[in-house]
Amino acid sequence: MKKGERKLTDLHVRTIKDGARKLTGGNRRAFQAQVTLEHLDGNVRKAESVFGWSRKTVELGLNELRTGITCIGNFGLRGRPRVEDEHPQLVEDILSLVEPQSQTDPKFQGRFKYTRITAKAVRQALIDEKGWEEEQLPHENTIGVLLNRLDYRLRRVQKSKPIKRVAETDAMFENVHEQNEQ
Repeated sequence: MKKGERKLTDLHVRTIKDGARKLTGGNRRAFQAQVTLEHLDGNVRKAESVFGWSRKTVELGLNELRTGITCIGNFGLRGRPRVEDEHPQLVEDILSLVEPQSQTDPKFQGRFKYTRITAKAVRQALIDEKGWEEEQLPHENTIGVLLNRLDYRLRRVQKSKPIKRVAETDAMFENVHEQNEQ
């Protein structure tokens, strides 16, 4: 053991790893840097082997601690852009296909519209009727997600339901039959 290092038991290591796991971003990096400085003499390789932390993360945390400047992750710019941002015409074409086969909630309880056409059928109709190429279109799962974002739900269009037969109805028909016989 070198000067400045402290002996860490398995319990200490598990507790420190658990504490780091519960933090995020700059707070996690600051915690990891502080633990590395206090218990491992600032050695990032030892932090990697003892705690399983990424060396780059611990180095960044040490640099943030040294300079006082915390790096901010721009998570909003990660990932793939939405389909409607890449192909604005796609949304218009989908709406023109789906709208004629849709109806609002008969009880007006939600903002959704019910449609009978599936995402797979929408994709095929885009190819057949609107002239889209197969390679240009996203997968049918993505079209389903887009339909949900546009407030369409796949459900049978509800038909009007007949009123159930009640005892009074039978009595009325018997009365009508008697009147007809007379």
